[in-house]
Amino acid sequence: MLNFKMNERVLDIVYNGKTVFSIDPYKPAPIEVGKGENSYSMSHGSFKIKERVAERLKVKISDIKAEETEAVIETVYGTVKLEILDGKRIKADFEGFDGFNRMWLTLPSSKDEFLYGSGEIFSEFNLKGKNANIWVAEHINALQIGKKLVKQVVGIKNTTRKQAFKKYETYYAQPTFISSNKFFYHSLATARSEFDFTKDDISVIKTDEIAPFYIGFGEDFADLMNNLTAILGRQPELPDWVYDGHILGVQGGTDTMLKKLETAEKYGIPVNGLWIQDWEGRRVTAVGKQLFWNWEWDSELYPGLDEKIKELNAKGVKVLGYINPFLAVEKPLYKEASEKGYTVKNKDGEDYYVTITTFPAAMIDLTNPDAWEWIKGVIKKNMIEFGLSGWMADFGEYLPTDCVLYSGEDPELVHNTWPARWAQVNREAVEEAGKLGEIMFYTRAGYSATPKYSTMMWCGDNHTDFSIDFGLPSVIPAMLSLSVCGYGVSHSDVGGYTSFFNLKRSEELYMRWCEMNTFTPVLRGHEGLNPDLNAQFDASEAVLKHGAKMTQLHKALKPYIKDAVKENSEKGLAAIRPLFFHYDEKEAFEEAYEFLLGRDILVAPVLKQGATERTVYLPKDNWVHIWSKKEYKGGKVTVSAPLGEPPVFVRKGSAVLDLINK
Repeated sequence: MLNFKMNERVLDIVYNGKTVFSIDPYKPAPIEVGKGENSYSMSHGSFKIKERVAERLKVKISDIKAEETEAVIETVYGTVKLEILDGKRIKADFEGFDGFNRMWLTLPSSKDEFLYGSGEIFSEFNLKGKNANIWVAEHINALQIGKKLVKQVVGIKNTTRKQAFKKYETYYAQPTFISSNKFFYHSLATARSEFDFTKDDISVIKTDEIAPFYIGFGEDFADLMNNLTAILGRQPELPDWVYDGHILGVQGGTDTMLKKLETAEKYGIPVNGLWIQDWEGRRVTAVGKQLFWNWEWDSELYPGLDEKIKELNAKGVKVLGYINPFLAVEKPLYKEASEKGYTVKNKDGEDYYVTITTFPAAMIDLTNPDAWEWIKGVIKKNMIEFGLSGWMADFGEYLPTDCVLYSGEDPELVHNTWPARWAQVNREAVEEAGKLGEIMFYTRAGYSATPKYSTMMWCGDNHTDFSIDFGLPSVIPAMLSLSVCGYGVSHSDVGGYTSFFNLKRSEELYMRWCEMNTFTPVLRGHEGLNPDLNAQFDASEAVLKHGAKMTQLHKALKPYIKDAVKENSEKGLAAIRPLFFHYDEKEAFEEAYEFLLGRDILVAPVLKQGATERTVYLPKDNWVHIWSKKEYKGGKVTVSAPLGEPPVFVRKGSAVLDLINK
């Protein structure tokens, strides 16, 4: 249990009889405050941020008073109130501190501490030694893609090279981290934050506002995540049908959709869903086949879809769609929203157009209660009543800091919350329709409230290659970093999404990605940004047979995966887990490219083009290789990994072996 104890004038924070932090009024306080301002430049969702700190002041403590579960720290600038909740976490609140909009919190650290979090991170898992910028943005920008394509044209194709972490941006940012010392930090700030983990002996957390925060503790990592998700909220269990096969990513019209389904069924691929992202229309741009963002059924592209949905549902095949918080300026829904004042404005009072790739779009103002109810009504009528069983709830990263919102709120303080608000709209629509547990939606962007509103994340929009920073390998640290931030149900597009010119999906990449996603909660495909460039599920007989094998295995794992998702829903212990959640070994804390599915399955996807084996780290336990049935007791092992046999191990004695061997 956690408690406060006064040791003369020193405040000790004690967990299970051990002092974990001390606040000494005779020493510099762990908090500094200051004043500053940021300037933002946004292009296609990517931000350049410049900061000017005008003042940074050490906080002098004048008095400390404490009881067992409450403490009051008086300073020259204001009061800090500490309260212990549930015996496991401290909440810090602030009174006073008028005129300040910067805060620095210093926590003790050590060289051998491991630190994880800050949202969804694709290129790293352990952030010790890094400085993480907590700001929601487009993860992949045009400049990065352009440089990559040029290098590939001239023959430079280094898939193991990572871009500098200081250039890193992410769709899902969250001011949360956990430590290998079994404590977490979570801020209630909505402004930009920074986690400076570059020093050996301290961690410095900066928030661009004076905001409450939590520090919590756990007996083990299961207990720690239960404690953290008690604050953040947890994802609900997924609909039962989600586990019954492969959700095919198809598009191009009713006939094409049905022909794709027929092909999959012919080759024995269990299909539980057809995800048609262009249900509302398609536009072809210079970058690929994109969508017309008008959230109504395009009956010309998909004639008879309303009746086909009923027929497909009767045979156990669901139909899924797509939506985002933008509106195509050429279409009727935008005209209606604009006339009613439901769109975000610029400083001249005009609709604020944001360029996404090559075309402008307007944004629904989610601070306007009438606009909120309007778009929620669109979802309920045009998607749920129409018969869709799920959808991709895309975007949320693009709110400009120079816009004008209906609520009058400062967009700099609202920006990070935008994707969470978007998830909330979708969640309310599903719940108000009485369909939670039948319908699921998956989001790309997120912030602190996303774990309690979204039903699933997907790690998009990955490159269609084996590159460690943006391709297949990047999905693993992304899922793991989400899991330590309280989001335990995630997946990715089979084969990736981003494809241009010579950046295109091979059959091998598709199959390796399918193998990885077989061992995630949802197996779902995507044709990609440029479908004609990419190998699809039906690219060849070999790919079709491989897809059938993997999908049948995924379906066989249904009881096990359902239990893992249920545990996440009830206890906050992620379905996709880092190895150190269950193994206190240095290698487990360092491993970023293997993961546990539930407690008993260890997955080490093949990450290199042309590889037919992989060296795997196995924690000290009794493991069975699911293909050869050979047993291992831990350590580094090299196993054969031909296509169709990714390195996967199960704890000896687990009932899941019976599911796999059926």
